[in-house]
Amino acid sequence: MGKIQTMLQANKLAQGLLLAAFILVTAGAVYLIDRSVTAFLLMLASLLLLYYTSFSNGMKWSIAVFLLVIVIPFATSGGTSRESYMEVATQCGIYVAMALGLNIVVGFAGLLDMGFIAFFAVGAYTYGIFATGQANNFISGELFPLSGGSFWIFILIGGFIAGIFGILLGLPVLRVKGDYLAIVTLGFGEIIRIIFNNLEKPINITNGAMGLSSIQPPDLFGFQFTFPHQFYFIVIGILLIVIFAVRRLEHSRLGRSWKAVRENEIAAQSMGIPLIRTKLMAFAIGASFSGMMGVVFAAKQTFIDPTSFTLIESITILVMVVLGGMGSVPGVILGASLVTILNLQVLTEFTSWLNQLSQQGIFEVPNALSPSKMQRFIFGMILILVAVFRPHGLIAARNRKLPPEAVKDPSPPLSKPEVQPD
Repeated sequence: MGKIQTMLQANKLAQGLLLAAFILVTAGAVYLIDRSVTAFLLMLASLLLLYYTSFSNGMKWSIAVFLLVIVIPFATSGGTSRESYMEVATQCGIYVAMALGLNIVVGFAGLLDMGFIAFFAVGAYTYGIFATGQANNFISGELFPLSGGSFWIFILIGGFIAGIFGILLGLPVLRVKGDYLAIVTLGFGEIIRIIFNNLEKPINITNGAMGLSSIQPPDLFGFQFTFPHQFYFIVIGILLIVIFAVRRLEHSRLGRSWKAVRENEIAAQSMGIPLIRTKLMAFAIGASFSGMMGVVFAAKQTFIDPTSFTLIESITILVMVVLGGMGSVPGVILGASLVTILNLQVLTEFTSWLNQLSQQGIFEVPNALSPSKMQRFIFGMILILVAVFRPHGLIAARNRKLPPEAVKDPSPPLSKPEVQPD
């Protein structure tokens, strides 16, 4: 077995053939078999197999884009379960982008943020207020709701406003760290939710606990986006930009400053790194990614209310980061995908299967022990197992390696002392 593994690692052609065969078989199974959760999960696992190949980064990116844009949408279009597949894939993309934003704050900068869902809510309400008639309550002229074409601009506006809120959160908490920082950010997340829940008087801005309904869906050149398979392409486009930005930031000067602050603030400050600006940049950039996905979430659901932005959601996103590996971009992507798929598809389908067995009298499962009601217990057990056997996450963060020829000795060569003539 070891010889076969060594041979595959050295032979890129064999890796490519095996990966192509795996993709072809799983995609064909999804296309031909109606609602096969196993086949769909195996098809998504091809992205994980691609990560472990020895191809160049450019080749991996090209194959991944081909899988996400061509193979997965085509394979899921074969049966009546297309929208359920695309709903899971779309939600995965939304949570992956949010987890990558939180990874900047927690994984790169080492700032434990327990109220990250607040920025998601800010982005969602930014679009929801103006994409419904709600804005007419405090802006005269009956100009609202805005058309679905404004959605594309609001992706940037939502990210910008969420970034401002990230700075507002960062300013008062710069003097605390560790457990105190977690408590302060937790309070911030709850304050934002409570404000949205009560901001219906004296001026009705958010419609309070009733939420905002009939939010305008996006449209582009007269084409309206209403179904999950249409939102899938929007989410994938934003997600690719987010992944590219995070990867560039990770190896930039700012990214190295975040990691230095994470390891030791005093040492980082003594080396000339401005702590305040570095931390605020982490909060702002991480929050902006969450705010952008909040706009997409509001447009996709066409309804939002404060119950969608609770503390449990913040904890879930933090679990994604810890499970995948703090500071690891591929690890966070894997962790967010696993938690989302477990939550939306695996546990739901397993519960339906057990209910069918109960109705047929084959196997009786108490209602209190239903897998869909024990999500937190299952996630907790998974976290315990990961903490014991993979303490650095499923895919641990790795420092960037430079080739030996790229490393130069900064010290000038020693010159021979000049001999003064007599």
